[in-house]
Amino acid sequence: MDIEVIRKNNTEIAIVNSDELLVTDVQSALDLIMTIKYETKCTNIVINKEAITDSFFILSSCLAGEILQKFVNYGIRFAIYGDFSKYTSKPLKDFMYESNNGKYIYFQPDVSLAVDKLSGSTKN
Repeated sequence: MDIEVIRKNNTEIAIVNSDELLVTDVQSALDLIMTIKYETKCTNIVINKEAITDSFFILSSCLAGEILQKFVNYGIRFAIYGDFSKYTSKPLKDFMYESNNGKYIYFQPDVSLAVDKLSGSTKN
């Protein structure tokens, strides 16, 4: 796991990149939150999609809801970046759309757009 901290628009953002799965269940998500907060003091986290289990993207598993609720409960704004085109579920696409229009959770095609969302550089 590589962690880079950047500052944009007076917002510190931890960018996490990993070739290994980091988020596989609720406990691993909590471990990630605590590691990032301890090591970087950041409350804004960007992570590559490949570091998150595919089960997260199956809404019927309820994993996404359980994990994302932890991020919100701990005051973490969270962006996942990557290619989401393989996911064809309409409910998932709707969920991603609604999340991207919110304030805490974002799904973006690349790291720069994810950073822009968390830093307030973009409105949509």
